[in-house]
Amino acid sequence: MTDVHQISANGLLVSSGQELAYLPGFGNQHVTEAVPGALPEGRNSPQRAPLGLYAEQLSGTAFTAPRHHNRRTWVYRIRPSAQHSQYRRVDARNLLAAPIANEAPEPNRLRWDAPPLSEAPVTFVESLFTMGATGDVRAQDGVAIHLYGATASMDREYFVNADGEMLIVPEQGRLRIPTELGILEVSPGEIVVIPRGIRFQVQLPDGQARGYVLENYGHMLTLPELGPIGANGLANHRDFLSPVAAYQDRDEDVVLHQKYLGNLWAADYDHSPLDVVGWHGNYAPYKYDLSKFMVLGTVSFDHPDPSIYTVLSSQSAVPGTANADFVIFPPRWLVGEDTFRPPWYHRNIMSEFMGLVYGVYDAKAEGFVPGGASLHNTFTSHGADHATYERASTVELQPHKIDNTLAFMFETRLPIVVSEQAMAAATLQPDYDDVWNGIERHFRP
Repeated sequence: MTDVHQISANGLLVSSGQELAYLPGFGNQHVTEAVPGALPEGRNSPQRAPLGLYAEQLSGTAFTAPRHHNRRTWVYRIRPSAQHSQYRRVDARNLLAAPIANEAPEPNRLRWDAPPLSEAPVTFVESLFTMGATGDVRAQDGVAIHLYGATASMDREYFVNADGEMLIVPEQGRLRIPTELGILEVSPGEIVVIPRGIRFQVQLPDGQARGYVLENYGHMLTLPELGPIGANGLANHRDFLSPVAAYQDRDEDVVLHQKYLGNLWAADYDHSPLDVVGWHGNYAPYKYDLSKFMVLGTVSFDHPDPSIYTVLSSQSAVPGTANADFVIFPPRWLVGEDTFRPPWYHRNIMSEFMGLVYGVYDAKAEGFVPGGASLHNTFTSHGADHATYERASTVELQPHKIDNTLAFMFETRLPIVVSEQAMAAATLQPDYDDVWNGIERHFRP
């Protein structure tokens, strides 16, 4: 039997049937305890921690990182996390890491249909399918992109990623995610970020779930600079939610799976690794409702760069150049005058992996479906398909709201090497290039 204890902001015990409580603020210094008195006063590591707990620090950055970049959390747990057996290597299935083994990466434009869900019970970790990656996991540089399609909740299995933080974008089905620091629930239209080294489970309230994962090896995701936009706009700090303290009191054999330098390992525990009774710090998982994103756009003419839709960014060592950006295309008004309103034709030094949560993407009339994906690698020509161009270049321009749609993009400064398993997938569309067929010549000097 697993007992999960969470104390809400008003001090009431939260059961599985009640709405979870959260702590607002991006990167905030949070203080929370599931049992009053779990946190020591005035120090982090007293000779004996309160309530017979063990003090332990989780460091997401180097000890000496500048204060405004430093991320760490002190946790007070039933047993130290060091109490486990030796790790043993296990089958990682379709989970890969950079550098991807592909002898001849293609420059072609690629698009996939949504993958079908397995009829067999498959957990979140077991279902992870790597589409591609860039950089090098050993150098903590670059990203990997995965799909998931889970049909079974994790029970005696837990997961921790030592390679990178995980940005999860649900497309179908809710996720309930107990972590060391508390419980998060996310639905399609929301995202959740699990920092590197945080242990967690994924449970399926709806019985199955499907979506996308950006695994970030580089600098942790943060809010983009606003520059001349000013102090407000895009994603606001207060709308990011971290969990209040919760713990599992579980004395039985369980397995912790750890992703480490691209491989999957397992260690045995005789208790739940999610046994933190209280914590304080700024290194914690968080969720965000994408409907709270304040969209900016032109109120005169021309189509601005898609960087104005950036929710989170992982910066590289080159100023203004991202190791990874998470960009969304949500419902919004279009009012530009004498303007081609869909994305213009372009070739970009950045690589763009796109997914669709629901609705229709305004640059593609058909073929790009929820749960599907497309990849336009560095300097690969792309833009509106033929049908979209013909409509958008001739329609009478009136204020128009794009509604009931949510597309997103994982963008990175490096070419994404597609995995051989993604190139061999039955969902890969062989005729994607045909969407640009029929584009006519109009220049007649």
